[in-house]
Amino acid sequence: MAGRELGAFSMIALDNLTLGYDRHPAVHHLDGRFAEGSMTAVVGPNGAGKSTLLKGIVGLVQPLDGRVIFSGIDRRDIAYAPQAAEMDLSFPLSVLDMVCLGHWRRMGPFGRLRPKLRDQALQALDRVGLEGFGGRALDTLSVGQRQRALFARVMTADAAAIVLDEPFAAVDAGTTLDLLDLMAIWRKQGRTVIAVVHDLEIVRRHFPDCLLLAREIVAWGPTSEVLVSGNLDALKAMAEAWEDHAPICERGQAA
Repeated sequence: MAGRELGAFSMIALDNLTLGYDRHPAVHHLDGRFAEGSMTAVVGPNGAGKSTLLKGIVGLVQPLDGRVIFSGIDRRDIAYAPQAAEMDLSFPLSVLDMVCLGHWRRMGPFGRLRPKLRDQALQALDRVGLEGFGGRALDTLSVGQRQRALFARVMTADAAAIVLDEPFAAVDAGTTLDLLDLMAIWRKQGRTVIAVVHDLEIVRRHFPDCLLLAREIVAWGPTSEVLVSGNLDALKAMAEAWEDHAPICERGQAA
């Protein structure tokens, strides 16, 4: 189960993808696909390359080798929510302004925020439980509130694919359930959802598909088949065998 075969109906496919920094791989030789309308949890220990993979998909990290293939969409059709803890709070930005950034694709760099788009952003804030927060400075929000605001921004983007980096980190149980409800709605709407998740029980209950990652793919497929003891043991063994100063990985080299 080390990856899925590329297919004609793939929405986002990984073709021998290697990503890293200073030419040293963080993840390498990844092959597989995220099908249209799928909801996939990316699971692995700290340092496994999960965030790097997501950044590679959305174009924030360029491949050292291989490629990301889009079928029927391009990167402009992806809404990305980084970890709330990574948000730059030094820039004076209101909550509403941040959520309105989800309209970027429709507005462009010099577009004007039309009243209809502003109303949609306010409605998204209402939907995530932040009614009345639009005028507040972003740096006044708690981590959980910032996570809700990121989800509101994703909602305004109205994207075909949604990529979320640790959406449940440092948030309470109630917020987690609310965000999971929104993700279930996105899936019913046929959107492709990819999220880094650490809680295996959340993965088992809410994510039909799972990708186990430890710098390379351990297993990828239906969650019930992936989260089994053999794969989890292999994940742990691979994590323990990591070399922080491993040589540069060349194309075609065994993973």
